[in-house]
Amino acid sequence: MDINARYAEWVDSSVVSDKDKAILKKMDPEEKADAFFKDIEFGTAGMRGVLGPGTNRMNSWTVQKATVAFGQYLLEKFPEAKSMGVAISHDNRHQSREFTLESARILNEMGIKAYIFDSLRPTPELSYAVRYVHACGGIMITASHNPKQYNGYKVYDETGCQLVPSKIERLLELVAVSKSLKPKRRAKP
Repeated sequence: MDINARYAEWVDSSVVSDKDKAILKKMDPEEKADAFFKDIEFGTAGMRGVLGPGTNRMNSWTVQKATVAFGQYLLEKFPEAKSMGVAISHDNRHQSREFTLESARILNEMGIKAYIFDSLRPTPELSYAVRYVHACGGIMITASHNPKQYNGYKVYDETGCQLVPSKIERLLELVAVSKSLKPKRRAKP
């Protein structure tokens, strides 16, 4: 699908907010190209990008896509993933709480329990929580050292460690094939 087709899909979608549609309509050609020329990349350090509408941005849609893939990965790896659950935390960046709740909603729809902190927490606390509750994985919503217009999505294994290259291969395959996921309703913060 080309940039204009991706852009039109978002502008015409009934599930993209009016606020995001207004942002999309104000984009100049260069901004539009950057927001839609590819899907945001999910690498060994997770996924980080500028906040905003588009397939190459951090937003509810890209978080949903990553969470579906992570949930599928965990269900393949752990027969008891649904009961073990996933610990989820976030920092104080824009939309971090919303992305946390969106991740929990997706996992719950997949039958996977989600453990969510009541407020923001540092990354090491998420790592500890994964081990403390005996979860099969963790999600940390943070862009670490990146500028304030960024946010990110990091995944952790059952030991509370970020997924290493030998473990992340299958997850990257699942993220790559989940291109048909359409933007859905947003979680309420």
